[in-house]
Amino acid sequence: MADFQPDLVADALRELGVDRARMREANRRWQAMVRAPRGRGALGRYRSALGEPESVGRRAVGDLEFRAFLWPLPLWPDLRLEVLAVPGGPVWNEWLVRAPSAPGPTLRTVADLRPWSCTVDEVARAFPPAIPLEGSAPTRWRLRFEAPDAPDGEIRPVLAEFTWGLLQRLPEP
Repeated sequence: MADFQPDLVADALRELGVDRARMREANRRWQAMVRAPRGRGALGRYRSALGEPESVGRRAVGDLEFRAFLWPLPLWPDLRLEVLAVPGGPVWNEWLVRAPSAPGPTLRTVADLRPWSCTVDEVARAFPPAIPLEGSAPTRWRLRFEAPDAPDGEIRPVLAEFTWGLLQRLPEP
């Protein structure tokens, strides 16, 4: 996320009481777990880093059914890290989602789309039909949709970029 929002990341580090050296060390350890030749699977890595999930449920995507694991995150109390896994199989998706009991943002215009304020799912539901596009890395997504600039504004094309499912920026489409 620091690639897109370095100031927000700096604020988050201060809020968490963590310096950049500790952040880099945590990333180094995570990358070592991800790349270990006989390392644990993705669910094992998340359990190792975050403990047991807050909840485990089921989620359907079309005809596919997944187990949904949710972890709370101290920086974003209204969000959860959701990991979707095929029952008895591999992880299919990992991203941030709104906590079940937390109200989502009201998204009506481009002005409502502020960095770190909404998730991929919330934007896609607010501005249908949103078209999902590949991002520049496995944890990045893009959505193309149309939205008004203001409540009575002109409708225009919008491209939104997300990291871990959280809005990062709106580059020119």
